[in-house]
Amino acid sequence: MLVSNNFKDYELIDASNGEKLERYGKYILLRPDPTIIWNNGNLKEKYKGKIDAIYHRSNKGGGYWENLRKIPATWTINYKNLTFNIKQMGFKHTGIFPEQAGNWDYMMDKIKKSKKDIKVLNLFGYTGCASVACLSEGAHVTHVDSSKGMIEICKENVSSSGLSDKPIRYLVDDVVKFVKREIRRGNKYDAIVMDPPSYGRGVNGEVWDIEKDLSNLVNLCLEILSDNPLFFIINSYTTGLSKTSLENLLKTTMQKKYNGIVTGDEIGIKIKADNLYLPCGIYGRWESND
Repeated sequence: MLVSNNFKDYELIDASNGEKLERYGKYILLRPDPTIIWNNGNLKEKYKGKIDAIYHRSNKGGGYWENLRKIPATWTINYKNLTFNIKQMGFKHTGIFPEQAGNWDYMMDKIKKSKKDIKVLNLFGYTGCASVACLSEGAHVTHVDSSKGMIEICKENVSSSGLSDKPIRYLVDDVVKFVKREIRRGNKYDAIVMDPPSYGRGVNGEVWDIEKDLSNLVNLCLEILSDNPLFFIINSYTTGLSKTSLENLLKTTMQKKYNGIVTGDEIGIKIKADNLYLPCGIYGRWESND
C-alpha cells in the first residue's frame, strides 16, 4: 500500500461505521466513507465538542455540510513547500485527496532527478495538487479538466504555493478531445498523470465511462508522449477496478512500446487512533528504467 507519512497539516484521526474524522489544519471534519465497514465506536460521541463540521448524506443523492463551529469559506494547509486551499465542497469533497501525497512525492522526486526539462500533462486534473507538485520542481505543466470551477481552484493553489510565474497552462476541456487535438498539433509530453472518474461528462456533455473509455484514452496518449518519457500514472477510485487491471493496461501499452517498469498498489492513509489503514483507491504506474 502506498502511504505517505509526511503530511503535518492533515491527519486521519479515527474511522468507524462508515465515517472518518479528519483534521485539515486546525479544523476537524467528519465525513462519510463507505469503505469503513468496521466498528470502532460512535465517532460523534467519542469526539463530542471537538468536531467543527459534519457532512450528512442525503437519501436523494449528494448531501450537505453542517457547521458546528464557525469555519472560513476557504483555508489553507501545507504539504512540504506546497500550499493547498481547502473548501467545504459538494459531495463531501474538500478540494484535496491527501492520500495522493505519496504520488506527489514520487513525481517531484522523478522530475528533480531528471536532467532535462520535463513537460507534464495532468488529465482530469481536478484542483491541481499534482500539477502544483510537478510545477514546484520545475516541470512545464498542462492542466486539463472539464470543470471551470476546478480550474479556478487549481489557479488558487498555484498562487498560494508561490508558483504563479511558473510555466503552466490551464484548459477547460474534454480530456479525450484535447488529447486528439494534441495529436494533430504534434505536441509531446514527457510525463502524464490522470485521475479518471468512474463516470463523467465533458464540457459539451461528452459521456465518460472508465470501463469503456480508459483503454482508448491511454492508447491515444501514446501518440503524444516523447521518445523517452519519464512516467505515466493512472489513479482510480472506481469500485471493483483492480490495481492489476491498471497494471495490465500499462503493460500492454506503455511497457510494450517503451519497456520500463510497471507497478501498482492500493493507496491508503494511516488511522491515528488505532494504527489501521484506510484504503483510498488504487494506482498503476509506468516509469522509465533511467
